[in-house]
Amino acid sequence: MRSVPKYLVTVLLFALACFLASASDPSPLQDFCVAINNPTSADSRKYRKRLGSNVTLVNVDKLPGLNTLGISLARIDFAPYGLNPPHTHPRGTEILVVAEGTLYVGFVTSNTDNKLFTKVLNKGDVFVFPIGLIHFQFNVGKTNAVAFAGLSSQNPGVITIANAVFGSNPPINPDVLTKAFQVDKNVINYLEQQFK
Repeated sequence: MRSVPKYLVTVLLFALACFLASASDPSPLQDFCVAINNPTSADSRKYRKRLGSNVTLVNVDKLPGLNTLGISLARIDFAPYGLNPPHTHPRGTEILVVAEGTLYVGFVTSNTDNKLFTKVLNKGDVFVFPIGLIHFQFNVGKTNAVAFAGLSSQNPGVITIANAVFGSNPPINPDVLTKAFQVDKNVINYLEQQFK
């Protein structure tokens, strides 16, 4: 029986190690399911109306055919000076293209340096928001704006920062928020009232 040369075994092991090192979990399937009849509550719509933006998301919940494809799409409509507030998508990178209007957009890097990257986008401009980073879009024009976003997940999720912090149910202990934001408890109480 002929033995395999050592260099060939080494090359094969190296190739396998490179393959495993580059492999990742693309999360093609939903990682959780919460059964609710109406995921967009009246409070959420009221909050969006005050901000002057509306997001229409097409994800695996609305289009089951997206299951395992790793993509979703959103249309974001902005009133003049409308805001899609600071938020994050924990499971997807977002690429945004402006179809109408002018948007001021940006994202903040991770906690290592919290560097803000911003750009003013006009019709046809494109911007990328990396997965998991806090980002926003703000209509700086006097007319309506429309943008389309492609996301690299069938279920990218969204965590709107202010909603999560000041509108959690049950509420976060005001002592925690007072210390975290270094403000008076009355400020925290006022902010929490905005999200009830």
